[in-house]
Amino acid sequence: MFENLVESGSHKQDLSRKGSFLLGTVAIYAVIGISLLVIGIMYAQADLDRQDLELTTLVAPVPVPVAQNEPEKQQEAKPQNKDQNVDVRKELIADVTETRVAPKEVSAKASDIPPVRRGVQTVLGNESSNAAAPIAAGPGTGLGTAPTGPTKIDIGDAPPSPPEPKPTPPRAPISGGVLNGKAISLPKPAYPPIARQAHASGTVVVQVTIDENGGVISARAVSGHPLLQAVAVAAARGARFSPTKLSGQPVKVTGVITYNFVAQ
Repeated sequence: MFENLVESGSHKQDLSRKGSFLLGTVAIYAVIGISLLVIGIMYAQADLDRQDLELTTLVAPVPVPVAQNEPEKQQEAKPQNKDQNVDVRKELIADVTETRVAPKEVSAKASDIPPVRRGVQTVLGNESSNAAAPIAAGPGTGLGTAPTGPTKIDIGDAPPSPPEPKPTPPRAPISGGVLNGKAISLPKPAYPPIARQAHASGTVVVQVTIDENGGVISARAVSGHPLLQAVAVAAARGARFSPTKLSGQPVKVTGVITYNFVAQ
């Protein structure tokens, strides 16, 4: 009986010793775990301090006012019929050869809008196009209304240009006969010394041509002493006459001037 009691007391001590060891071990692990947790928190705090943090600010979008529709957008372009029988132009521009229509402005830059074709009916529209089967316009230029409502203009054939004035052919000189009495100024020829030595004398006839202003443009001796012809021609070239008119137009005149030389 006493032996069992001894064993029971010894077992209780062993259990007490094991319990103390277990508590000590748990306490040690708890201290280690808490230390690791504190070290981890401190390390994470230090790592956050080393990192470059970017602050992002969220800004609400600015409300955009709703733009009002432009008048051009409200009026949708009506599609043109491909099988139209009239030309369509955004603006009516006459061809450069059309002289009856004055241009609104003169510019060195070519227009993007083609001119109105001659002899084809043309209407105003939203785009420029040529008719697939054009309708010939009536004679002349007029304004009318197309079935769809836009204004149209018809340019017919241009009127014939006036005939160019034919140049008046030059009139042939008329004959005036002996012109001594018609002269305004008739210089007398000098008697040459060689003719005086040769006792040359007689009548020298000089044929002259007078222009529209009354001046002598040509002269040549047709008869007379050879020693006297040169001075007679020189004197005839200096003669002046009144202009001769035929039907109100001045004309050239041909005739002769006679000079009488007396031997000295």
